[in-house]
Amino acid sequence: MESIKFDVNWDYRCPFARIINEHVVVGLQHGANWQVNFIPFSLTEVHTEEGDPPSWEDPSKADELLAGQVGIVIKDKYPSQFWQFHVLLFSMRHDQGKDLREREVLEDAIEQVGLDPQSIFGEIALGWPLEEYRREHEGSVAKYSVFGVPTIFVDGKAAFVRLMKRADGNPLASVEYIEKIVDSIANHPEINELKHTTISH
Repeated sequence: MESIKFDVNWDYRCPFARIINEHVVVGLQHGANWQVNFIPFSLTEVHTEEGDPPSWEDPSKADELLAGQVGIVIKDKYPSQFWQFHVLLFSMRHDQGKDLREREVLEDAIEQVGLDPQSIFGEIALGWPLEEYRREHEGSVAKYSVFGVPTIFVDGKAAFVRLMKRADGNPLASVEYIEKIVDSIANHPEINELKHTTISH
């Protein structure tokens, strides 16, 4: 069976990005036949007021962009630890209420996945993670008009997806959720928008 290729974006502050990314990681950890690229996206940049400098160039926004840069460094330089770090940072933000703008919080997460914070922040000091962050964000906006997270990219198409049910330890359910979403985006473009008027419990 041919592998399924798709991309998914993230910003650690979004609870819905957390849900989708958790399902993707659970699927990958349990052998799903997927090729996935994780794309950073900045809600800070999205909410930058017109006329203000881009967040990438604004020193007052630097701490808001740190968590994404740490994720980029680990994804690119230490891919075997990325899935664990990715889920951990979402958990620290949404379960533990940690402030991901604080370097000490990020250092703790880095250490929990067995990496050296000084090495990670040394890469950030070189400037390339911020450049990659900006390039990936602006590229998805320019090519696909992406406005938020989570967005899934399949076969030259992109769709914002808000899934309400978190991963619950059942990898088969996670795989089913993600593959249904990917199939809908890739093969059912006639369904442009579907949003329930109430939330099921």
